[in-house]
Amino acid sequence: MSSNTINLEQSAELLRALAHPTRLAILEELAKGAKCVTDIRDLVDDAQASVSKHLMLLRRMEIVASHKDGKLRCYYITKPTLVKALLKILTTEHKVIHRSPKSVRREGLKRETSTD
Repeated sequence: MSSNTINLEQSAELLRALAHPTRLAILEELAKGAKCVTDIRDLVDDAQASVSKHLMLLRRMEIVASHKDGKLRCYYITKPTLVKALLKILTTEHKVIHRSPKSVRREGLKRETSTD
């Protein structure tokens, strides 16, 4: 496998980690800048224990990291270009394109004959 090939297992694991409304809300807030856990809890309007579990998973996946500031723990995104790109994709409206069976078949046949 070349270095440009997507590691499907790692990519699927990353997407699973992001696939929760609270974690997406946390990342949306952290994309604006580092925040302490109490600020995150207030912004996503969830219980402290729940927010901590979500942050722990995001930390384990190395999407976020934290620094301790006295009694507070402040979080930041470790992969800002990835997170911001994903959030942009998710907030962009994507047009649904319906195609005729004939055009799909024709395209499939064209690719099949060009690889032989």
